[in-house]
Amino acid sequence: MTAADGGRIFLLLAFSFTAFQLIATIWGATRGLPELIRSARNAAVATAVAMVGAMLALLYALLSRDFSLRYVAETTSRAMPLDVVVTSLYGGQPGSLLIWGTVLAALSAVAIWRTTIRYPELAPYLIGVLAALQAFFLLVLVFASSPFEPLPSPVPDGRGLNPLLWDDGMRVHPPLLLAGYASFAIPFGFAMAALISGRLGRGWLAATRRWMILAWFIQGLGLLAGAWWAYHVLGWGGYWGWDPVENVALMPWLVATAYLHSVMVQERRGMLKLWTMALVIATFVLAIFGTFVVRSGVLSSVHSFAESAIGPLFFAFLGLVIIGSIGLFFYRMPVLRSEGEFDSLVSKEASFLLNNLLFAAITAATFWGTVFPVVSELVRGSKMAVGPPFYNQVNGPLLLVMLLLMGVGPLLAWRHTSLHGLWQRHRWPILTAVVTSLLLWVLGMRQGLAILAFASSGFVAATIFFEFWWGGRTRHANSGEAWPTALTTLVSRARRRYGGYLVHLAMVFIAMGAIGYYFYRDETAETMRPGETLAIGRYVLTYQQTLQRQEPGRQVVTSRLGVAMDGKDIGTVEPGRHFIQGWESQPTTMVAIRTTWPWLDDLYVLLVSSNDDGSATFRVIVNPLVSLTWVGGVIFVLGTAVAVWPEARRRTVPRFSPAQEVVYSEA
Repeated sequence: MTAADGGRIFLLLAFSFTAFQLIATIWGATRGLPELIRSARNAAVATAVAMVGAMLALLYALLSRDFSLRYVAETTSRAMPLDVVVTSLYGGQPGSLLIWGTVLAALSAVAIWRTTIRYPELAPYLIGVLAALQAFFLLVLVFASSPFEPLPSPVPDGRGLNPLLWDDGMRVHPPLLLAGYASFAIPFGFAMAALISGRLGRGWLAATRRWMILAWFIQGLGLLAGAWWAYHVLGWGGYWGWDPVENVALMPWLVATAYLHSVMVQERRGMLKLWTMALVIATFVLAIFGTFVVRSGVLSSVHSFAESAIGPLFFAFLGLVIIGSIGLFFYRMPVLRSEGEFDSLVSKEASFLLNNLLFAAITAATFWGTVFPVVSELVRGSKMAVGPPFYNQVNGPLLLVMLLLMGVGPLLAWRHTSLHGLWQRHRWPILTAVVTSLLLWVLGMRQGLAILAFASSGFVAATIFFEFWWGGRTRHANSGEAWPTALTTLVSRARRRYGGYLVHLAMVFIAMGAIGYYFYRDETAETMRPGETLAIGRYVLTYQQTLQRQEPGRQVVTSRLGVAMDGKDIGTVEPGRHFIQGWESQPTTMVAIRTTWPWLDDLYVLLVSSNDDGSATFRVIVNPLVSLTWVGGVIFVLGTAVAVWPEARRRTVPRFSPAQEVVYSEA
């Protein structure tokens, strides 16, 4: 039996287990048969095992170069290194769908197993919803887009992956986004289970929040990895171009972020219930929409697959999800009434509501810009795409207000904040913003919007700093602990709060990277002969030479340029181009990036072309502060880890006197 035969068997087994899971759940829930519910739970685990088996079978077929399979022939070749072949696992449509379905099956098994123990009243409905979602993906994989489809006759060699996908960044970016999309199904499953069962108390909310944080984190990492890959590989000098596929990956993350804020109000005050439920539904709907866009070919994108037959299937599935979830939402709307009212517009609850409105507005603007080409074609008969200027002009001001809200909201009190209290808490951050503005003006910055954006970043950073400072100072004064110990204890006892502050700080760094890139990017291009120089900003580049070398399966051309900053030699850069065998017409760019200190400039150098006479054409870009984006990514990971780290369990232990107790924490 070949790997392909094994893969087909595993997919059929997974489909059978999922069908049984769905039928057993419905029968067990309607007939009150808990043994059937347990069987359905076990079937979910069996489905996950079968899906992992199918994925391993495909990986083996790729590594063994089984060119009797269409997918292997389309995504691999004998010239590809083994580490690149692993990327082929998700380098085509059937493989990426298999990853989607496998992640969904694995997470579903874990969620179902935990739910039957912790929230048994939700378990039957969660099992049924997740089984229905899994059944759709298995239907597509078995009958419409199988990675194990055979060729009429084996070929001696395959075409291989596009060279742009050979980069290390592609080994983490696509699987992270696929896992992120799939992960959003679990919170959606809990929401549907709560709506179907009518059990809309705190149980479903607690379970949903944990899974949403996981999905939000994975999707965020995928977005950051994609930005890093685009910046280092594609050679256009940027990391975010508002491409349709970039947009559809961003939108569920935006809505999930709004949910994570909204759920705090529901947990604390029993308010914004409609918002919270709607945001969970919208997040998954946007995740399916993103999957549909990539696989339908309905929108032009460098990331999307060619138009295929499964586009209509995903469109129909998207319609069913929307109709079913919205129908349940309106049916249970009376139960989702708020338990409280807003006492003041100057309160934490009001800031969270404004936060939801801003995220909704940004998502709506991004959605409209993304689908506008399709709408224009339907209305006018021709596609009219919108570019980055539209998104920058519409979303830019909204993101600036969002940035300011990150500084104001955390310092507001629940229910009501007096004007005196508002000033007392914000006076130092406001002073920081004013000083930042004046300093930038003195340094020669004259763009008002840029100054406002940097001042807002300083305001938020100061807010976060003083929250740690005030909390640490109070802890230090009350307990007598040393400052490091006081801060560590402070964070460990309020991990969600201070982890959230670190995530806000990450957004500040990312925002400053975007501000520097948007306002102060400088670019030039020039054809040079050896010995000639090119000046841009504070840098002078001297062209030295161009070399060619032959490597297995590719030709490499590199140029060397000396770099001087402010008249001082700081080394060399070596941009180049790869010409992969079989893909010579699509050479890949070897971008040379040098980050200079203390200015935090990225000197971004591209070899556009080289000529037989020794001359070469270079494109040189100076990107200020972009490196802060990657620093923000590291802080994002750290902040999320702090926020989700399990809280220390607190126990009450009797002492010698029964009237006295001591409370201690254990890890």
